[in-house]
Amino acid sequence: MHISLSGKTAVICGSTQGIGRAIAESFAAAGARCILVARNRQTLDDVRAALPSPNNQLHHAVVADFSDTSQVHSAIRQIMLIGDVDILVNNTGGPKPGPIIEVATSDFTKAFEQHVVCNQLLAQALVPAMKKNGYGRIINIISTSVRIPLANLGASNTIRAAVASWAKTLSNEIGQYNITVNNILPGFTDTARLGSLIGSISENSGLSKEEVISNLTKEIPMKRFGEASELAALATFIASPFASYITGTSIPVDGGRTGTI
Repeated sequence: MHISLSGKTAVICGSTQGIGRAIAESFAAAGARCILVARNRQTLDDVRAALPSPNNQLHHAVVADFSDTSQVHSAIRQIMLIGDVDILVNNTGGPKPGPIIEVATSDFTKAFEQHVVCNQLLAQALVPAMKKNGYGRIINIISTSVRIPLANLGASNTIRAAVASWAKTLSNEIGQYNITVNNILPGFTDTARLGSLIGSISENSGLSKEEVISNLTKEIPMKRFGEASELAALATFIASPFASYITGTSIPVDGGRTGTI
């Protein structure tokens, strides 16, 4: 099976590091024109310049901080000037770790805007062209916590579940237009986000980071953390025509850690 995204345009949010960057690299290698969205202009430009272009496709970079919806509105205007979008990857850093009882209500509001509201803004702007062209893929990078809540991630567990419900509802409404909506659920993946979680657990438990890592990997049947490229491979398949009859799903990529069928 050769997966090609030639002729497709993809918006990848949070695309300057970790899972988002790996997805952008994979999409570009498959022939997609990529529109990178993130907060830092210099980093965006560096990543954009490094993306492969096997079809001589031109990649673009758009600055937006998803904690500010006015910046997302501005980014959408810039994206729509570039052209129709076929693939949208919603990928935004989650709320800070901590027990749910300690989460300020303002943090819930901020996280809801950053994830659910920004996803909604992007979908409302980009879905009409997907309908017109008879092809669309919306992929949300969320968390295995939508299956089983994770300890010490109170705000994230709550908001990720809201995104999953939003996605399922949207998939039911727009599937008839050959637009699919799916969620990828990363397990413990070797990214800066995981490093932050390990640091938080270490601080709260008194364990060393090495001990925390050892304890976490013991929970994973494959006995290792995932690589961002492994999630990107799934995202590239879901974005392709081969995944035309897969929608409304939440797919864990977690080395078997999630304890549900």
